[in-house]
Amino acid sequence: MNDDRLVGRMLGRRELMRLLAIGSAAAALPAGISNWETLLLAQSQKAATSQQGCVVRPEVEEGPYFVDHQLNRSDIRVEPTTGVSSPGVPLTLELAILQAGTGGCGPLSGATVDVWQCDANGVYSGVSGPGQRSAPGTQKFLRGVQITDSMGIAHFTTIYPGWYPGRTVHIHVKVRTTAAPTGAYEFTSQLFFDDALTDQIHAKSPYSARGRRTTTNQADGIFRGGGSQLILAPVKQNDGFTAKFGIGLDLSDAAVGRPDGNGGRGGPGGPGGGRGPGPGPRPPFPQISF
Repeated sequence: MNDDRLVGRMLGRRELMRLLAIGSAAAALPAGISNWETLLLAQSQKAATSQQGCVVRPEVEEGPYFVDHQLNRSDIRVEPTTGVSSPGVPLTLELAILQAGTGGCGPLSGATVDVWQCDANGVYSGVSGPGQRSAPGTQKFLRGVQITDSMGIAHFTTIYPGWYPGRTVHIHVKVRTTAAPTGAYEFTSQLFFDDALTDQIHAKSPYSARGRRTTTNQADGIFRGGGSQLILAPVKQNDGFTAKFGIGLDLSDAAVGRPDGNGGRGGPGGPGGGRGPGPGPRPPFPQISF
């Protein structure tokens, strides 16, 4: 399966804000519902009466470092065998998993969302390979699973990832559900960061001890295969960042929904092979003090 092909275009928060009449929907909401939940609820309500189609994110390589621990936890920083937390800049991820249909999008509840990533030194837990120094099969730091709630949201607390040779900075995500017409459905992708923000964060401890990274977004073959639609936009919060991201799934697409395990092909995080030039440069990322 060619997991790094583009299967759709982005479901961006700005685009949703343009499409939806958030104000009228928010007025009828119970107290205590967040703006993010307001957005999703308004989208779901509009889908019931609108013919506006829903857009989806691209699926890309799983890579060789996925381990199906089914470790149900929101804070994935801690290594369970030692209780030690991975050092790094805190990052809260709020992933909204949406079901695409001919009438629009609606929250997909009950889906299993896996997140896994390397630590500040570029190391994945529980695997072996070039540059990997963790204990295969035992360690589980920076891995975890959450089940989406009634609004299709899964929350994770992690750290800003480090880097390793051949790949730009990224976080892996896998969504599994049995709500598809064919039953089991699996979507695998990766989330990326603006290069300028990464350079700013990696200039500080503990990332700085590793030195300057060797691969930027546009030098990464997987990123060039659709990564511009998978860039997180972290917002500064206390001593870290929060990033909210929506992933639309077309559950009727059986080809995308096939299991994505690749048996380790393609090297760390998937192949870095060329796929032609990517889109033009993005506007400079604003400087952030922390």
